Amino acid sequence: MRKSLFAIGLLAAVYSVQAQNVLVHVDDAATTYVSEGTLVYSGGGVQTRGAGIMDVHGNIMVEASAADAFKTITTGGADKTDGGNIVLRLNTPGAGSYDTSTYGQLYINGISTANLTGIVSKEYRTAKNGNGNYFQQIALPFAGKAYSSLSTELAKTFGTTRWTQNEILSWNNANVVSNHVTNLANTTPAAPMYYMLGSNNNNLDLSTPPASLPTIAPTATGSVFTLNGAPVRSEDLAAVSLQNAGASVAFGVNGNNTNQYNEKYNSYLQDQFDYTTGVFLGTYGKNIYQFGNPYFTNLDLSRIGYIENGGVTDGNNIANIWGVKYSTGTVETYPNGTTFTTGAQVQTFDQFTGVPAGDTGLIIKPMQTFVLKLRDNTAQTLNFSTLRRFSSTVRAAATDYNVTAAKGIVGTLKQLGVIALDATGKEVGRTYYVVTPNATTGHQTTGATSIQAAATGGDAIGTFEELPTGGYDNNNVNYWLYINEANESNFKGKNVKLVTYNPAIVKSYKFEIKENTVPIANGAHALSAGIGFYYKAPNGTAQQAVQGAVIPVTGTEYDLYYGEPSNIVLAANENKAPSRTLVVYNPGIDNYIVRFDPNWKKADIEVYDMSGKLVISKKSVETSKDFVIELDKKIKNSYVVKVVSDKGDIVNTKILK
Repeated sequence: MRKSLFAIGLLAAVYSVQAQNVLVHVDDAATTYVSEGTLVYSGGGVQTRGAGIMDVHGNIMVEASAADAFKTITTGGADKTDGGNIVLRLNTPGAGSYDTSTYGQLYINGISTANLTGIVSKEYRTAKNGNGNYFQQIALPFAGKAYSSLSTELAKTFGTTRWTQNEILSWNNANVVSNHVTNLANTTPAAPMYYMLGSNNNNLDLSTPPASLPTIAPTATGSVFTLNGAPVRSEDLAAVSLQNAGASVAFGVNGNNTNQYNEKYNSYLQDQFDYTTGVFLGTYGKNIYQFGNPYFTNLDLSRIGYIENGGVTDGNNIANIWGVKYSTGTVETYPNGTTFTTGAQVQTFDQFTGVPAGDTGLIIKPMQTFVLKLRDNTAQTLNFSTLRRFSSTVRAAATDYNVTAAKGIVGTLKQLGVIALDATGKEVGRTYYVVTPNATTGHQTTGATSIQAAATGGDAIGTFEELPTGGYDNNNVNYWLYINEANESNFKGKNVKLVTYNPAIVKSYKFEIKENTVPIANGAHALSAGIGFYYKAPNGTAQQAVQGAVIPVTGTEYDLYYGEPSNIVLAANENKAPSRTLVVYNPGIDNYIVRFDPNWKKADIEVYDMSGKLVISKKSVETSKDFVIELDKKIKNSYVVKVVSDKGDIVNTKILK
């Protein structure tokens, strides 16, 4: 950081008060305006008095000593605790723009706990996680904030009774369960906590703040929530230990056991990493950690999986990291009844190099949560304070070409992202095809070494596991993938299958190509080795995939290649595609669905419980949209689902509830 930079749009009544260990003071009724994109640096304490305001649309960095102060005081000099003085703005809070809005950020180092009493007002707005009765996932970057204050700030009366969805839950990593707050007078700890706020009957819909809630001018009423509290002191956040999450928990087959609250583990824990081979691998629920960003600055998780070459490093080296899910996404239902979860983001890490694949942005915003999974229980640490970053993009890797430098990365990780767009150009889903010299081609017996991640019923598109010779692996079409991997050497020029189940909605594909997380140039095709990705439409010819290109979708099934295909008529199994009907869980609606093969016109569906009793029977079901398997959620049981097409194709599968 450049410590000499002190640029602000408007500075009123700011002066040095060295005797009070305050370098920057904003007096009563004065306003300091920190414009978007600006960095204000203070090498000492910061204070507001009375109605003085620091209106922060950009970034404030405070590097101070323990004797310095960060305060909001009244005109009489007492601590002012009602907020409204140091305001971190959401710059474009309107509907349709808040999700991509820039925002004010605050970075503080060095001040003692006793002197860090200033109240920060954080503007906040985000989409709710789902339809119906759900919990809103959130981080609370405040130390000592009473849980009861959330009722006023979010216009929602919280309680302490579990299962009302009016409670406040906090995640317990060791036991892999959310505990509920039993006393709302308790306060938030200085920790990277992952919270879920009950939203019974959608009266906590964080996408539409009530107009009755007060805001701090000039932000329009009804456009944001404003949460208030003292910031967390970075020095109070020691590097967290990553070991023994779920180590003593017996999750049961596919997570079918219950926790201490008599809740099925698989009713709330979706382990997208464990199911990448079509069966649960035995690591379900193990080594999963859920955290919230404890700061008012972004966190950059992009390089936590390896030691970087050169002098710049984030100080983290989680060598056994498997993946991160850092956005739960939002649920959207189209007029035909199809429900997609859009915006969910998953990143996996190559086990040999630590280079990430998939959604490689990995910037965790203030008040955002994320899920991290390790491949095994080897002890690791995660230092949050070294990950803070004002920028909304990940930091470029340090590169050292000295011959004595540690040899970190062998080969490169190359990925083709395919983004599904609807008729308006809006994203409705995405999937990734990844190749490296170390990746495994075809079905894997253990997912603990892969960089794959499973797709869910909330995804609009995905790829299927490939045969070593290319095309569908007919033995493994009971699941599909959000991130698919193949070895760049033995699978060069061969195809993986890209499928959409909703041609009425998915109208075009956009290509996003990266190498070691860095996008290639717009309009480019070739990667560093001179080889690129290709695609083939139904009954078409192989075409170069070009960075940023948008192509119309002309069918439900496409082929993806790394390296130019030498023969587009591949394996014999390509002559007749297997049935692609899936029975999958859709987290957006908290239910299992039947997602039909796009070639099916009608289907009969039967669902049996484990005693053989027929509990659901539907004839001539329309296959143009998902069929929701509506089972009584109060009854915990296993079921067999039989789906028969109008042409006699049969799909049998088992689900556990």
